[in-house]
Amino acid sequence: MSKVVAIGTAAVCAAAAALAATAVMGHRIKGSDKWGQSEDIVKVFGEECRTPIENLKKVAEAMVVEMHAGLASEGGSKLKMLISYVDNLPSGDEKGLFYALDLGGTNFRALRIQLGGKEKGVVKVEAEEVSIPPHLMTGSSHELFDFIATCLAKFVSSEPEEFRPLPGRKRELGFTFSFPVRQTSIASGTLIKWSKGFSIEDVVGEDIVGELTKSLEKIGLDMRVAALINDTVGTVAKARFSNQDVIAGVILGTGTNAAYIEHVNAIPKWQGLPPKSGEMVINMEWGNFYCSYLPLTEYDHALDVASLNPGEQIFEKIISGMYLGDIVRRVLLKMAEEAEFFGDTVPPKLRIPFILRTPDMSAMHHDTSSDLNVVGKKLRDILEIDNTSLKMRKIVVELCDIVSVRGARLAAAAIFGILRKLGRDTVKAGEKQKSVIALDGGLFEHYTKFRTCMENTLKELMGKEAAETIGIEHSNDGSGIGAALLAASQSQYVGSEES
Repeated sequence: MSKVVAIGTAAVCAAAAALAATAVMGHRIKGSDKWGQSEDIVKVFGEECRTPIENLKKVAEAMVVEMHAGLASEGGSKLKMLISYVDNLPSGDEKGLFYALDLGGTNFRALRIQLGGKEKGVVKVEAEEVSIPPHLMTGSSHELFDFIATCLAKFVSSEPEEFRPLPGRKRELGFTFSFPVRQTSIASGTLIKWSKGFSIEDVVGEDIVGELTKSLEKIGLDMRVAALINDTVGTVAKARFSNQDVIAGVILGTGTNAAYIEHVNAIPKWQGLPPKSGEMVINMEWGNFYCSYLPLTEYDHALDVASLNPGEQIFEKIISGMYLGDIVRRVLLKMAEEAEFFGDTVPPKLRIPFILRTPDMSAMHHDTSSDLNVVGKKLRDILEIDNTSLKMRKIVVELCDIVSVRGARLAAAAIFGILRKLGRDTVKAGEKQKSVIALDGGLFEHYTKFRTCMENTLKELMGKEAAETIGIEHSNDGSGIGAALLAASQSQYVGSEES
């Protein structure tokens, strides 16, 4: 081979190597650019979700203003501040056998509860769950309530002999009805509209308790509906039975709501005679709360626009279990689309709304393995994303943290708002009153980091001295046990010898 040819071949090889090196370098630069873009998206999102303590105090203050407006007049506030007509909460002295009916979806529960007063508390709970046949969810009201009454009668038939009511007396039932109702008394309320797959037009605008009572009478079941409630009011009742310091109940689950005990003279829209207790449980419907201090992002706006109720339940959409996982998904989707976070193609499953549920988000957030194995498994099993690096998994955990911390801190601010409205946010000289908040719901119960962050934020908002007067208590099954306890506290036989 001549020297010229050898030099020419060497030059070609060198040029090819240089081109390859440039391509590799270019790919690395592109890759690092894309990675930087992903980090920027997370950074901006984190900054937009920040909840400094001064802002949380403004959120609480706005909550107090809305509470006052909602108590003053119907429709005067984003908060409905519904009068529950529960003015007589369980004292812990209640004894006897009481029933509950919990209707809130495609199943209903019947419960029988034996109460033993202060010494024995809730002695025994028996429950039965029944699926509602689909054709009854869209049929007529009498068909639905006849079916429920028949199932209740079957449940009652297994009642212990010693608890059969005395002649002339009726069994008493607490009825949890988790659909929009305009309450007219402790044991009556007209249905505003159905949801959750039900569509029975002939009962809209009618008294729900009246419909159930007709069906009970038709089959000869001696049972009186003593209280019509929602699950949040039931949470207050359940906790109050064993702890008289309870002043509010909060649900943090798929959805969110709060109810609290208000002085009747602080409810201008109350028209009736003041109750003997001077108190009334108010169902806030706080999921619909909104104020300009809420740290909303483009992802929250997009979620709201795509929802079944745009412009409504904004607070619920940033703090409750139904939505937290989907906010994380929306951020990941933007990173996949704009920064190729998961590679050249966007994983198709990532485009499916609500595919990433909050329990899955919680599992990833609580992953303590060195290689974040749970995160990798969830991404693979749910979103069909394989071969994620540790670096990518850490970013996913960071997103879970940003979303849950914002939700938890805002939930704490809302609770602080209730305490502030009641004047229990400070310690008064010579007073050491205890204020207990009863909480229920899967988000509070199972998402440990959310719960811990919420409790710590509430302490931060209260300040050291006042925080010592506040208690957080888990109170489960307000819709079942709570309803039966309200049947007991509203009993028409209170004061007479128990049956």
